[in-house]
Amino acid sequence: MILAALALAVAAPACEAYDTALPRALAGWTRTGRRFDTGHSVTLPRRNGTVRATVRIRRAGIYGVALDSAAWIDVYPERGKALRPHSEPRVPACSTIRKIVRYRLRPGAYRVEVTRLKGTRARLMLVRY
Repeated sequence: MILAALALAVAAPACEAYDTALPRALAGWTRTGRRFDTGHSVTLPRRNGTVRATVRIRRAGIYGVALDSAAWIDVYPERGKALRPHSEPRVPACSTIRKIVRYRLRPGAYRVEVTRLKGTRARLMLVRY
């Protein structure tokens, strides 16, 4: 057990500061906006066990949903069931981002739902790749 803890401590990067060396696509993570979109993050409350956000996509492409906790992220089109994720890339080291899930989206309206969240709020950001 002690060896496992030591192995994890060695594998984890020593961070002097968080969110200072984010890739360009995630640079807006440190800015706070009023609604869920690209270019900034937004903190939303959990209601009835779920954090919900809506977004309108204007250009087709690969979009990621960045999240500050290890929760479950689902994206739904205006009508229909949850989309299959395109990929789940690694999060940047020394960041407060805990999860990113990418989806291939077409123009239209979408609903994002965060479930299995331990806290009462979630910080989210939409990222265009």
